[in-house]
Amino acid sequence: MSNLKLTVAMPDYDHTRDLAMGRVVPEGIDLTCLILPVEEIFYRFLIHREWDASEISFAKYCSMRAAGDDSLIGLPIFPARIFRQSSLFIRRDGPIKDMADVRGKRIGIPEWAQSAAVYSRGFLVEQHGIDLTSIEWVQAGTNEAGRKEKANLNLPDGIKLTPVADRSLNEMLLSGEIDGMFSARPPDAYNEGHPNVRRLYDNFIEVESDYFRKTGIFPIMHAFAVRKEILDKNPWVARNLFNAFDEAKNRSIARAMDGTVPMFPIPWCFE
Repeated sequence: MSNLKLTVAMPDYDHTRDLAMGRVVPEGIDLTCLILPVEEIFYRFLIHREWDASEISFAKYCSMRAAGDDSLIGLPIFPARIFRQSSLFIRRDGPIKDMADVRGKRIGIPEWAQSAAVYSRGFLVEQHGIDLTSIEWVQAGTNEAGRKEKANLNLPDGIKLTPVADRSLNEMLLSGEIDGMFSARPPDAYNEGHPNVRRLYDNFIEVESDYFRKTGIFPIMHAFAVRKEILDKNPWVARNLFNAFDEAKNRSIARAMDGTVPMFPIPWCFE
């Protein structure tokens, strides 16, 4: 019996690279891996289903399932996990000095259903007691105008969300049209060292560590999903893909933890 041919898409992570390069082979599967930017992956797979399986936004997957869409089956493979207190950006001369100040302000987000934005809102509510209806939310692309929601939203009562199609969050933060923004991808102004744009938490590692100590949560940003019709015909694919991803991750961790020679140009990474 010949192997099943599958095409998948994911970014160029070290912890999936052995799978992408064929050094780890999922049993019974001839795998073609597309290495693409994450925003492109999400758009092309969630909207157009251009390949068989893919990394996807965890929040968007939850939104789909909550809406009754079972066309994709999520696997317990989480390629991207990261704390998001570092993703809160503000104007240095603006009205927000600490988290309590976001009440009554205009806050930008790339998408309401972006996982980073979901966790950021959870941080507001659960750790700071901030009512989400007290904020005026503005949805736009982080650094490029025209980004749209990929999920069908059913917003809670009282939420004020305004899409802006002709300007980016980066532009609006610089002009003062928004007071801050929650975004997985930093605004260009921050990356370019603009003097009036900074993180809300300069000590974000300390804040994120404290959040983990309090909650035990290491936030899941992305999951991995397979088109339902493939698993309906070949249910064994789920386990074999999981095993292959797990092996690739374990090899990556072993490389990172080897103190003999550095695998990454970062001091003490094996600590």
